[in-house]
Formats: sequence, structure tokens, C-alpha cells
Amino acid sequence: MSESGKPISELGFTTLSDRLRKSLTCDGDNTNKPDFRELDLSPGPGSPISPLRVGPTISTSSSSSGSVSGRTGYGLQFGSGGTTNNHSGELTVDSSPTFSVGGSRGVKSGHTRSKSGTSIFSGQSSATSPAINILPVGNICPSGRVLKTGLMANRSSKPDVLSLGTGNYGHGSIMRGGSGTGGKGETPVPAASNSKRLSVDPEELKRLGNEEYKKGHFLEALSFYDRAIALSPVNAAYHCNRAAALMGLKRLTQAVKECDEAIRLDSGYVRAHHRLGSLLVSLGQVENARRHLYFKEYQPDQNEAQKLQLVEKHLNKCTYARRVRDWAGLLRETEAAILSGADACPQLFACKTEALLKLHRLDDADSVLSNVPKFDISSSPSCSQVKFFGMQSEAYILFICAQIDMSLGRFENAVASIEKAGQLDPRNVEVAVLLQNIRSLCRSRARGNDLFKSERFTEACSAYGEGLKFDPSNSILYCNRAACWFKLGQFERSLDDCNQALLIHPNYTKALLRRAATYVKLERWAESVRDYEVLRRELPDNNDIAESLFHAQVALKKSRGEEVYNLKFGGEVELINNLEQFKAAVASSGASVVLFKTTSDLQCKQISPFLDTLCARYPSINFLKVDIEESPTIASVENVRVVPTIKIYKKGNRMKEMVCPSRELLESSVRHYSF
Repeated sequence: MSESGKPISELGFTTLSDRLRKSLTCDGDNTNKPDFRELDLSPGPGSPISPLRVGPTISTSSSSSGSVSGRTGYGLQFGSGGTTNNHSGELTVDSSPTFSVGGSRGVKSGHTRSKSGTSIFSGQSSATSPAINILPVGNICPSGRVLKTGLMANRSSKPDVLSLGTGNYGHGSIMRGGSGTGGKGETPVPAASNSKRLSVDPEELKRLGNEEYKKGHFLEALSFYDRAIALSPVNAAYHCNRAAALMGLKRLTQAVKECDEAIRLDSGYVRAHHRLGSLLVSLGQVENARRHLYFKEYQPDQNEAQKLQLVEKHLNKCTYARRVRDWAGLLRETEAAILSGADACPQLFACKTEALLKLHRLDDADSVLSNVPKFDISSSPSCSQVKFFGMQSEAYILFICAQIDMSLGRFENAVASIEKAGQLDPRNVEVAVLLQNIRSLCRSRARGNDLFKSERFTEACSAYGEGLKFDPSNSILYCNRAACWFKLGQFERSLDDCNQALLIHPNYTKALLRRAATYVKLERWAESVRDYEVLRRELPDNNDIAESLFHAQVALKKSRGEEVYNLKFGGEVELINNLEQFKAAVASSGASVVLFKTTSDLQCKQISPFLDTLCARYPSINFLKVDIEESPTIASVENVRVVPTIKIYKKGNRMKEMVCPSRELLESSVRHYSF
């Protein structure tokens, strides 16, 4: 109250300024200085007090306990204009009266951010604040300092200065020592753009995380949720929101753990149950998912309910197809279950792998298995007891891994996988049978390899055959036995085992190479050339395969009665200098590829080395080079005006002409005219 008995809010701006100036500049006369508790400095309607653009708020609470009620109290406001609610970044004066400074410590829950969106202190100034952020009762002295009393007066020797800024009361910021003009060593009050970084209110952090999540910025949202949990680790909502961000990042193991934690903290938290249920649907765990989606008869989202029904329907069909060994049906239903929503289920991908393996699509099966989604079942109490086809979930994946490894000759890996599956599910019959079969097969294979090295080929055939009893679809053992038959001169038996191996594994390079060599021994040249050409495309830089192909092509031409002469393997690109040499070279029965070039042309420099590469890849073709600057007669006769030009001849006749061809076009043309 003023001396006249009127509230200060009714005084004019001049009167208030004069009173403040006197109180701040008096040299010792404090007899008429009012106690701060008696000052009502809240700007009422039409108040001339200029608000501070960036800064804290000083308000008095009507509560005798000093708690923040959320109402706009009486006090002095330093901030953007208008009514401002209390929050973790406010400076408040309660009815004690004491100063309560919100910062990185001592923040009461339930505070909300003001419209200005600013924090009060920088990290530097807040670091010197008292541990509980309470400034003592005191008076504003003539020097402008706040007197400290009691225990708090001993906490810091640094004065709290209310800076006058530009001279208008209310401008500036409360700082430790020095003026509010940002003197040396002082950190200015942070701008609104830094409020997110400095916020310590967990509810505000959650809100900021939600904003980032809505934008699809899951990593940024996760950062805010992490900070909120660090401040309030027992808040179930923060853990549930963190699970949503982790789902967006495809970190499902952690997402399930966060949902479990939210439910542990609040067992009746419906949203956490629904979120966990949605996660479990994507993991193919329909029974667990149903328990959470229909928690206490709460109805889930319609889309989630429909997804659960579709996934369950296709999983049931998968179970039936596997039981009757309908591998094509199993593959179809597995893919349908994944498309229906169980797209993060590792067991479904393993099931697809099993179907592809049984359909003799071994390479596709290996590719699918290498991309199985990662999920640590043992880390979640919601998933630890789940079974798949009557097998413990993780054991089923290892069960399939063992079969793939064994089919591809990774026998040590196969043994390790199936042994671990046996430890996880020791009572499962399928696991036990496969474990026994793999161990027996590995023993037979090792014995067969030792006998083969000792050139005891007949006994080695028997050993490999014994191993095939434990796995009739093992292409490795078929190929090994084919090698034994080949050594014994029994080429028809060798061919049969090669065909069986390739039926199981069509891209098995070693079996294809062995079959091509067997065709040579049987003088079935066309089949041999066909296999060698496939191998040549797969292994273009293998010189042994190139030479074998060349000899098979020559033998095929001879068997057809064609003239074969002046053909040699591994020739180099020949440089032609005169017209007579050119005519003789292109007159051969085989195809001749001629590069017309100049020394200085850039494109010629680029394509010339590639011609050397093609010469090694296609040894049945003659490769020639003609420099038209050194041999203008040849260029004139062949009508070459642009370089690089490539022409293909056969028996002296020009078959094809290409000007500045790409490498792909050139090799395609060369391949066409090879044997």
C-alpha cells in the first residue's frame, strides 16, 4: 500500500518511478523504506510499467505453504506482456516472502512454460544458485542489493543485483554480480530459441518429444523422452512414449522393454497395453498380443484388431501347411502373414527360409535368412515363453540356420547352431533328430574326405553314400561322390550325382564344373560347351574355365564337320600394319574383331584396354587393332572416317560395324559371334 492508502497499482507511472528512484538512491535514510512484502508491484490494467522482452517472472502466491497454484498472482513481471503462468523457468516470491528460482534443480512438477517460452538463467548463473533454489527473505537496499538473512546469507558471497538495464525499471535480468548489460564473465539470459535445450520440466520435455514424433523425427523425440525419464524415471507415460519413438526407429527389442516397464510402473495403463499388443502383432505373437490389445475388455483400434485377425489366420494356415509338408503352400501363407502385419517376426522369416530350402531354392533361402529381423526374445518377459510350431522361438530359428549351413557346406556352423537349439529346447523331437543327423553326416563326410585324399575312391563313395542317408538332400555329398566316380572312370554315375546336386542347388559352381568335365569325357560337346559358357559368365576372369571352353568349342566344331585351322588359345590382340596382313587375318574361319583407332583419340585410349580384356575372355575370337594414321590404306579400303570404329568379320565378310560403342554393346556383340 502507498502512503496515501491507495494500492500502488493505481499510482501513475511518474509516482512509481519517483518512489523507486528514491528508494534506490537514498544514502542511508531507510526510515520510510517499505518492506518488500508490503509492495504490490503487479501491473494492473493500463499499467505503464514496461515489460521485459526476455527474462524471468517474479510473482507472489496466495498459498501460505509457498506452492505454485498456477494462478497469476500479484507481483512484478519481467517477461513478455500479458498474463504468464508459473513454470519451471520462473522466479517466484511466495507469501513468506521468499524468492524461488526455477532452474535445473528443485523444480516442482506441474509447472508449465510461459508463453515467452524462455528459461531464466544460463548454465553459468544457475550453477551458483543455492542447492534448493531458494533465496532468503530480504529488503531491496539503497545499493540495489537484496539483503540475505539466516543460513542462506552464508551460501554465497556474490550479491544479487537487479540490473536497471536501459534505465526503465523492470528491464534487464537478475544476475550474480555486475550489471545486467552482459559485462565480462556474465552469460546473458538465453533467448526463446534455446528454451528446448535448457528445459528441465519433464512434462515440457515430453511435449517437445511429442512434437518431434509427429514430424517423424523419431531420434530427436527419443532424446527428449530420455531426458524426461532421467528426471522422472517412474512415470509410465514417458516410457510408453519412448517405446513409440523406438518403434519408429525399428528398435523393437527396446520398444517392447519400454512397454513392459510402463506396465510394471502402472499395471492399468491401457495405452501401454495397446502399444505392446501392436508390437506383439508385428512380432507374430498373436496370443500375447490379444491379451494386451483387449486388456480389461478395452477395445483396441479397429485396424489393430483386423491386423491381429489376419495374422492369426495366416499363421494357422502356415502350421497346417508345414504339418502336411506342403512347402509351396507354406511359402505362400508365410508371405501373406508378413504382408498382413507380422513384418518383424523373425520366426516367420525363418519359416519362409525353410519353405525355400525344401523347394530347392537354396540361394533364395540363404538370402532370406541373412535378412531375418533381429529381436532378443529373452530380454522381454512378454515374449520369453512363446513357441513356434511347438518349438521354442529362438530354437526354431537356430533349427533352420543349421539346415541352411549344412546344405551349403558350412558344417561347423551347422553343428554349433543345432547344439545351441538343443540347449534352448532339449525336449523337442525335431531338434533332437536333426542334431543326431547332423553329427552323423559330419562324421561320414570327414571319413569320405580322408579316404579320397588317400585315393581310396571306392571306399570314399561308400562313406559319402552313408552320409546321404542322414540328409538325402545334401548337394555337397552328391558332388563329392561324383568326384569319386569320375576318378574311377564311371562317368555316367558321376553325371547322375552331378545332376542330383544341381537339382538341389542349381547355382552350385563346383557341381557345374564337374558336370562339364564329365560331359567332355563322354564327348557330349554341346552340353559341355553349354555348362562352360555358364561358368564363363559367372567367373569371367578364370583362365582355366576359358581354356576348357575354347577346347570344347573346337571339339564341337570338329564333331559337326566344320573346318578348323589356325585356332589357338590365349592369343593377344594383334596389331595390323598393312593391307595384306589385314586381309589374311580376317579371312580365318573364326570371327575377327577389329578396332580402328588413332593414338591421340581419348575414346580410343579408353576402349583399347577393354579389347585386351575381351581377348582373354573370348579366346576363340581373333582380336585386331589398326591405327588409321599409320595405315591409311586400310582405313580407305574399309571406309573408316570416325574413330573408334569396331568391325566384326567372319571368313573375310563384314558381319557388324559399331561406331563408338559402349562396353556393354561391344561385349554383347563379341559374345554373339564366339563359338
